[in-house]
Amino acid sequence: MRPIEHTIEIRADRSAVFALTQDYDRRLSWDPFLKEARLLGDATHAAIGVRAWCVARNGIGMETEYITFDPPDVAAVKMTRGPAFLSSFAGSWVLRAGQSGATRVAFRYHFVPRPRWLGFLIGPIFRLVFARETRRRLAALKAALENDGAAGG
Repeated sequence: MRPIEHTIEIRADRSAVFALTQDYDRRLSWDPFLKEARLLGDATHAAIGVRAWCVARNGIGMETEYITFDPPDVAAVKMTRGPAFLSSFAGSWVLRAGQSGATRVAFRYHFVPRPRWLGFLIGPIFRLVFARETRRRLAALKAALENDGAAGG
């Protein structure tokens, strides 16, 4: 499967956007996809090597590990434990300066369905579902930062 990317421009400071996307104490306040989000072990904030556990509203859970963490530009994770229908998953938040002080937010992800040989059949279905959910998440992030003042913490 080829990587997928969805982007949105948010009228907010890049550092504030990055902080909100990686703050597990505030994640559920804006992310409509998740019903649980927490860092594992003794971690109190995201960083390279830190693992996180997230559960979607549909009950599907995934453990990830941060492989890149470079505020306020990029945070990337890879799946370390997840649902049986995924062989692998990786995702990243990439933030760049946008127009007039806004932030251009891209969420990029790549996954390989399991079993791999069924990828041609189930891959397009997964792509549609992930695309819909990612667009909803980005819209909710934008609303939280622009309308709800979540950037203030």
